[in-house]
Amino acid sequence: MPLFFWMMPIGALLLLSGCSDRSPQTALSSPFDTQRLVVATRNGPTTHYQGRDQLATGPEHDLVTAFADSRGWTVDWQVHESTAEVVEALETGRAHLAAAALTHLPVRNDRFEQGLVHGEVVQQVVCHRDDRPLPDTIDGLAGVDLQVTGESSYVERLDELARTVPDLTFIADPARSSEVLLTQVATGEVGCTVADSSIVRMVRRYWPHLEVAMNLDQTELVGWYAAASRQDLAEATRDWRESDLGEGAVTAMRERYYAHIGEFDFVDLRALHRRLDERLPRYLDEFRQAAKETGLSVDLLAAMAYQESHWDPQATSPTGVRGIMMLTRSTAESLGVEDRLDPSESILGGARYLADLRARLPEDIPEPDRTYLALASYNLGRAHVLDARRLARELGRNPDSWAEMREVLPLKADKRYYPKTKYGYARGYESVHYVRRIRNYRDVIDQALSD
Repeated sequence: MPLFFWMMPIGALLLLSGCSDRSPQTALSSPFDTQRLVVATRNGPTTHYQGRDQLATGPEHDLVTAFADSRGWTVDWQVHESTAEVVEALETGRAHLAAAALTHLPVRNDRFEQGLVHGEVVQQVVCHRDDRPLPDTIDGLAGVDLQVTGESSYVERLDELARTVPDLTFIADPARSSEVLLTQVATGEVGCTVADSSIVRMVRRYWPHLEVAMNLDQTELVGWYAAASRQDLAEATRDWRESDLGEGAVTAMRERYYAHIGEFDFVDLRALHRRLDERLPRYLDEFRQAAKETGLSVDLLAAMAYQESHWDPQATSPTGVRGIMMLTRSTAESLGVEDRLDPSESILGGARYLADLRARLPEDIPEPDRTYLALASYNLGRAHVLDARRLARELGRNPDSWAEMREVLPLKADKRYYPKTKYGYARGYESVHYVRRIRNYRDVIDQALSD
């Protein structure tokens, strides 16, 4: 698809849908007949992408896969680079379903069949934090260099605003995704953009100088669309969403991709990015060697070490833990670590300790829950995590699920519960926070290592 730009004066919206001949959905046979579902999606962190294991992953990938599995269907993926391409694939009959974190909009509802809803977002105006004063009112958008992805909900909303706000103009580009535009705002190539809050929440971790200037609209629903002739498919997705299987799949998706992203912390993330350049390269070989010996990943070990010490090999806590992996004296001795302040010894020792904690958990605990429970044990102590697992069973919760254990672990500090446990009081809420931060750091580090 060629690269198009156009300016948006008042009422001058030109959508791609009005500029090309779109045929109705006739080319594909029904998935109910073929057991083959053709899905158009978009490459991005809130949709579909290649993970650290080089396998396809992402929120939309996981939900579509779960839906298709429930019917015994196979999925043929069409991975596009922009929303415009996804919409075009659905409208021209090249896909049965669009699963690309699309906002449910009246203009889309007229063109397609509404499928399931799996989230809510708010449109946000995002600028570079150094370009103050930032626009904080609709009138303040007049004269701003504002660029958005084409065929998006942002185009529709800005077109509405442009009818009432003099000098509000913007560029709508179908070839650039929201993630690309956010990156260009961060690097100073674009003044401001508009993106869904879910996308902004993820991308700001990689570009901490992005700042939300204001919310542009009220909460909007996000979900799937089926082609106009696929009412049966759209209804099937909605019915599945209301089932226990569908609810479980959406809950698992949110836990995997969003639960660990806490409130944005500019100072913390700016420090991480600085240390990615200044400190991590000094110890990267040690992390790689430890990963090779233990089977743990480099990004996981680096994230854990950052949480422990900010990659400072001389770090020492008031309680006596020391080194880049913050080992206690007794743990270091049990691992054969002679000098906790030696980064090579500390990294390998910490990796071996985490690997051992993971190995001692029941083999049937799935990943990534198994690793998260091992991390909690590293932080809180294995005995206290075992206590919490027993408590989870007593409360009718699943001790193998991190989503449930992160709610049970804080009870180790609750006087209604901890006196009944074998090992007593522990600050279980800290281990929940510990795991969340490591997961968040790991995403950023993984991206940095893959660049």
